[in-house]
Amino acid sequence: MKKWIVRFASLLVFNIVVLLVIGFLTPARVGWSALWAGIVLTALAIWIKPAVHSWFRSMAARSANQRTRAGEKVVEFLLAFAVAFLVWIVTVWLSGVSIGGGFFGAFWGYVLPPVILLVGWAIYDAIDDKVEAHAGALYDKASGGRATTVTAADAPRIPTAEEAAGRRELDDGLTDEQRRMLDELGKG
Repeated sequence: MKKWIVRFASLLVFNIVVLLVIGFLTPARVGWSALWAGIVLTALAIWIKPAVHSWFRSMAARSANQRTRAGEKVVEFLLAFAVAFLVWIVTVWLSGVSIGGGFFGAFWGYVLPPVILLVGWAIYDAIDDKVEAHAGALYDKASGGRATTVTAADAPRIPTAEEAAGRRELDDGLTDEQRRMLDELGKG
């Protein structure tokens, strides 16, 4: 439960910032509805976006063998844009965010925010572990619990004998047998 609360809260704060950036850079009017729109956007990003993305990806996988590498990258971008576009439309529909008027205002209010969402999601994916760890520490501090320490899963594992021998070999280029033979030559 704590993991979901921390994840939701950290993504919510990040999404509110992204929505304010969208309101500043595009004709979309976010304003005071940024909090509610952030909640809607966060819920969509956590629970709905992965399902829609995997559904779109499975449809695109049917023709993946017919595309080049560049074509596959274009399809991946278009899929990500389509998911961001759907998330943006649902966020506008379920919150107080409005799209700017006129043809060009509406066009940029529908096209540019999904691109900003994609950039925001890419940034969040790059920093989410650190953000969620910091948010988890704040959650523990606020709830009066102690901060979690390093668990057995987080602790570095002890290398096997073969791995240790491989590391020693990488250090000086000698196998254990060659090292033993040189030691014996040095003694004799």
